Amino acid sequence: MSITSFLIYCFIVTFTPGPTNIVILSTAHNFGTKKAMEYAYGATIAFGLLLGISAVLNTVLIAVIPKILSIMQIIGSCYILYLAYQIYKMDVSESAEIQTATFLSGFLMQFVNPKVVLFTMTVIPSFVMPYYAAPAALAVFAVAITIIGFCAFVTWVLFGVVFKEFLKNYQKTVNMVMALFLVYSALMASGVVELIKR
Repeated sequence: MSITSFLIYCFIVTFTPGPTNIVILSTAHNFGTKKAMEYAYGATIAFGLLLGISAVLNTVLIAVIPKILSIMQIIGSCYILYLAYQIYKMDVSESAEIQTATFLSGFLMQFVNPKVVLFTMTVIPSFVMPYYAAPAALAVFAVAITIIGFCAFVTWVLFGVVFKEFLKNYQKTVNMVMALFLVYSALMASGVVELIKR
């Protein structure tokens, strides 16, 4: 398992602007740290729940359809490449829709956030399951990814306005670097590198 590409993928997806992070940023700016953290707690619990669902669902699918892992790796890699393109062309100056800053809204946002749903459904089969199949190992990775996600949410709370201004000032450069890292992660997750080595 390439821990480096796994971590790069997790950090880029969780730390880059997306619906949840933008709402947290806006909430911290408009309603303060306490409300933003309440929203972040809800988002974190839902994020962990989605990762758990992904691990269970993919484990069942692999038992029923053994070739599903390869298919999920390809789907995951394609999604990572799509995400790299989206990050490359993203305009962070677009204002996020202000939502009610509550635990419940943070929780529910994750289930309708395509970035989070696709990430949680592809990260486990793409990076973890080709190397680890034991339920305990999958649980450890799900917890680790949830912690990374929570750290990302807290970062958006703490650096709210400053981080937003930095992204505005260096938007194209930051987006390009993040996109290149995601392309690297997609190549590692696809299994192409391992096929070339053979």
